Amino acid sequence: MDTTKIGMLGAGNMAAALIRGMLASQRVAPEQIRASDVRKERLAEIEAEYGIKTHSDNNELIAWANLIVIAVKPQVIDRVLDQFGPAFRPGTLVVSIAAGVPIRALEARLPSSVRVVRAMPNTAAIALAGATGIAPGSRATEADVAATQALFDATGRSVVLDESLIDAVTGLSGSGPAYIMLIIEALADGGVKVGLHRDTALLLAAQTVYGSAKLLLDTGEHPGRLKDMVTSPGGTAIAGLHTLESGGLRRTLIDAVETATRRAQELGEIMAKKLAKPSE
Repeated sequence: MDTTKIGMLGAGNMAAALIRGMLASQRVAPEQIRASDVRKERLAEIEAEYGIKTHSDNNELIAWANLIVIAVKPQVIDRVLDQFGPAFRPGTLVVSIAAGVPIRALEARLPSSVRVVRAMPNTAAIALAGATGIAPGSRATEADVAATQALFDATGRSVVLDESLIDAVTGLSGSGPAYIMLIIEALADGGVKVGLHRDTALLLAAQTVYGSAKLLLDTGEHPGRLKDMVTSPGGTAIAGLHTLESGGLRRTLIDAVETATRRAQELGEIMAKKLAKPSE
């Protein structure tokens, strides 16, 4: 990515996570990244923390960059595209992380020479441990997908899939941090109930979830096999697992992913209809 000039259109938490990850990977230099935002105080924070140049004028950013990450809230993306879409230079790669905004809506509002890739990261990218689903648009090339993967792999791990599966990514990994935080909180509550101090219980619960996930990713073993490694005949783990199965934890988590996926589909349809309307 030596010649890539990356513009972050929007400088919120996810944009900052991407900037941090790219710089930490040492594959991108600070002079290759710029950001724009309507909040001047936010731009000052970004400049001070990451040493990059910022713009309060989106047109300046668009004129400079050859890879633009659209990191604005979905509620305002129609106004952003109406106002700045025609300014995108030919050959620009646009990576959108605006939740619920379909590729066809982006391509319809951008010049025909602009290539689009849609991505669904999650908040763990802030800790450089994110999970991102990537879907190429109709004009995107293999090089565009590779560049997008390099961008998000700097903040965690990514998978490339068809856009029809992006809502499933939203239901699983996009919303997943909320599920895991609830599980960590519940585990800590259990620790407190059996006598541990709150801070100690929370630390042990969080580290246990982190370590278990890292063990799975590092070994590539099936989670069932790793579960069995902890589960001795007549021991403590199998007694706890029996309680979890009796409480329907497995089914509840499956239902949560399915419900969140359906909601993502509904929101996507709403957004598609909104962007299909002629601008007023």
